Amino acid sequence: MNSASTATTHARTLDVPGARLYYEVRGSGPVVVLVGAPMDADSFAPAADLLAAGYTVLTTDPRGIRRSPVDDRDRDSTPEMRADDLARLLMHLDAGPAVVFGSSGGAVSALALVQAHPDLVHTVVAHEPPLDELLDDREQLRVKTDEIIDAHLGGDVAGAWRKFLDLANIHLPEEVFQQMVGGERDEQTEADEYFQHAHMLRPTTRWCPDVAALRSASTRVVVGIGEESGGQLCDRTSRALAAELGVEPTLFPGDHIGFAHDPAAFVTRLRAVLREG
Repeated sequence: MNSASTATTHARTLDVPGARLYYEVRGSGPVVVLVGAPMDADSFAPAADLLAAGYTVLTTDPRGIRRSPVDDRDRDSTPEMRADDLARLLMHLDAGPAVVFGSSGGAVSALALVQAHPDLVHTVVAHEPPLDELLDDREQLRVKTDEIIDAHLGGDVAGAWRKFLDLANIHLPEEVFQQMVGGERDEQTEADEYFQHAHMLRPTTRWCPDVAALRSASTRVVVGIGEESGGQLCDRTSRALAAELGVEPTLFPGDHIGFAHDPAAFVTRLRAVLREG
C-alpha cells in the first residue's frame, strides 16, 4: 500500500460503563491501537491508513469526545477509566496482546492500561505523556493547569488556549492561533474543548505512574519524544518517565503531533520501532 492508498475502515461502537465507545478497524495482521486524549480517531486516520498495510489498526474517540458520548458529562474522564475502555475494546475484539501507541493524554491512558492489564499489551509506545507529577516544578504546573481550566470555565476560551500553549512551551504564529480559536466554531468542537479542559486535563496531568509496576510488567515500554519537541513540557515529562523506567527515549519525526503533520515519516519510524521489539 502506498502513501496515497486508503484502507477500508469499519466503524463500530461498544457499550462501556457510563459511555458508548466509537472505534474504527482497518487492515489485517497483528493488532496496533492508536489512541489519543483528547485527540479522536480522525486525528490518526492518515497514519492508520498507512499502518494498515501489515497491521490491524484500531482507533477510537476517547469517552466524552466526538462520537463517544458519556452518560454524565459532568463526570471526569480519568486515565483509569479510559484504560478500562481500551481493555474492554481489546477483549471484545479478542485482540490482545496488542501494540498500543498512545499520544499525549492517550499515552497516559496507555500506561494506565499496562498497569491494569499487562497481559493485553505486549508493547506500549507512550509518545509524550504529560506526566507533570514526575517533575520538580509539579506544584507550579498544578497552579497553571488550574488557571487554564478556570479561564475556560469562565468563558475566556482564547485565553485558556493561550495559557495552555504557554504552559506546554509551544509557540504558534498568531495567524495559526487565530485559525485554531477564532471565527465561527462548530458546536462539537466547542463541546469537546470544554470537556477536555473541564474533565480531562486535571486528572490526566495529575496521574502518577506506578513505576515499579511498569518496570516489572512483561510489556515492552517505549517512551517516544518528537525530534522537534525539545524544551517543551512533554519533552521534559517524557524524559523524566524514561529516567524513572531506566530506558532511553525513542525519537520520532516531528513534534508533539508528528503523526498528524507527517504520517508517512512517522509510520516509517513506528514500523522500525516495532521491528526492534
